[in-house]
Amino acid sequence: DSPFIGVSVIGKMLMADGYRVGIIAQPDVHSNQDITRLGEPALFWGVSGGSVDSMVANYTATGRRRRSDDYTPGGENTRRPDRACIVYSNLIRRHFKQTRPIVLGGIEASLRRIAHYDFWSDRIRKSILFDAKADYLVYGMGERTIRELTRSLAVGDSPERLRGLCYISRETPESYRELPAYDTVSNDKRAFIKMFRTFYDNCDPVTAKGLYQQQDSRFLVQNPPAPYLEQTELDSVYAMEFENEQHPYYARGGDVKALETIRFSVPTHRGCYGECNFCSIAVHEGRTVRWRSEDSVVRHVEALTAHPKFTGHIRDVGGPTANMYGFECARKLERGACKRKRCLYPSVCKDLKPDHLPATHLLERLRGLPEITKAFVASGIRHDLILKDRRGGRKYLREVVAHHVSGQMKIAPEHSEDRVLSLMGKPGRKSLLEFRDMFYECTTDAGKNQFLTYYLIAAHPGCTEADMVRLREFTGRELRIHPEQVQIFTPLPSTWSAVMYYTETDPETGRPLTVEKTTAGRSNQKAVLAKAAPKQKPRQRRSKRKS
Repeated sequence: DSPFIGVSVIGKMLMADGYRVGIIAQPDVHSNQDITRLGEPALFWGVSGGSVDSMVANYTATGRRRRSDDYTPGGENTRRPDRACIVYSNLIRRHFKQTRPIVLGGIEASLRRIAHYDFWSDRIRKSILFDAKADYLVYGMGERTIRELTRSLAVGDSPERLRGLCYISRETPESYRELPAYDTVSNDKRAFIKMFRTFYDNCDPVTAKGLYQQQDSRFLVQNPPAPYLEQTELDSVYAMEFENEQHPYYARGGDVKALETIRFSVPTHRGCYGECNFCSIAVHEGRTVRWRSEDSVVRHVEALTAHPKFTGHIRDVGGPTANMYGFECARKLERGACKRKRCLYPSVCKDLKPDHLPATHLLERLRGLPEITKAFVASGIRHDLILKDRRGGRKYLREVVAHHVSGQMKIAPEHSEDRVLSLMGKPGRKSLLEFRDMFYECTTDAGKNQFLTYYLIAAHPGCTEADMVRLREFTGRELRIHPEQVQIFTPLPSTWSAVMYYTETDPETGRPLTVEKTTAGRSNQKAVLAKAAPKQKPRQRRSKRKS
């Protein structure tokens, strides 16, 4: 029961509206023992695959079954079925005939709501609504839509016009845009690229149109996205009382490892304007950042200090990217996200004016609370934003380095080669090196012995072994490290990088891409970095200021 767990947030919110909510976590799919123990619901079944897409949770990038699951009691990966939304929906249908509507939600449903490339079966799959034989699908963060859907079902109204909702229909809605049909995109890669571009361009609540797509003899209908929550609404979500513990019923199965991280962490904002091509946040949470008020975050932290297990440490104060709190593009807020221009790529847009002073003040305030020994910033930091903010960027970095880091700061350059970085939608190495120097100046001035941790990706579309050799040389020569935080690229559903992987095409230029698809080849790219020289201690750069 944590504000980081979507099912818990939705359950708490509906309870606050006066409904009774039952949650059956990871039901046994081989019997009716779990799925029937709360009886049949009065309004609907809400089905989620969990906080992580079930295929991502169950398998590594090389296709091996994961042995552990941080979200399962006891940690063993034995409870979460593959394609959980489909399996759970079938489980309900098997034991409850002609039952109440089944409503899909969560990240697994959200990213699979249209025809999509599925890495694990290596093919284009239909919308998960069709495969699960569910009635409705709520996409995105979902609070507003699920609340309105519940009210509609309670009074007997059809929810089919609600924003943020997908459903199956035999007719096409007027004024909605048509996506190329499933049969077309599953056989024509150019049509698939065209489909995804139209889908991606219609994910912003301000500008999006409704969409429909023929899948067999019926149509998937996607209503426009629900408006984002206002700050007061966002504050109210996190003001609900969460136990920050696992339910005693499930505690008998052992500890949930994820709780160790999230129990004493505080989300400060949602969304990300980074739009990295390999990341699912833009499609699920949105490209517009929404943040809680400073008072809301402080009250949240104060409430955590009353927890019997609290030891004085807040594990993380942040969001998808830690330093996106408290500012947004005024043009985007009024007119919606740009369709042919990005906030941070190829460089920080002049219309986005980064301002780290709100985040700095928040951290200073948390640091001043008497019960707090340390409030860490463990979320990743976007280094190009700090460099762009001439007024407050360095001040923010000094605050974090001096008071909110425990030996290491995480950043994610992902690669060193401009061609690969361009395909990822990431900034070039120049800003990385400039930030590195600033970090070591600040950490030296603070009298600390701290280091940068770099997250890197192997086998992204367009990346070759030769590129990985150059990355290895760059990390050894410029960063003076032997990389350890290296992951093999996984094509997540409904991301541009998955489109590149499947079509072997750069969607921006139409040019063919070299894409490593063999397990051995993908593993070899990661192994290239292991051939680097033994790890060296990073240089400590002295401050240029005179004492």
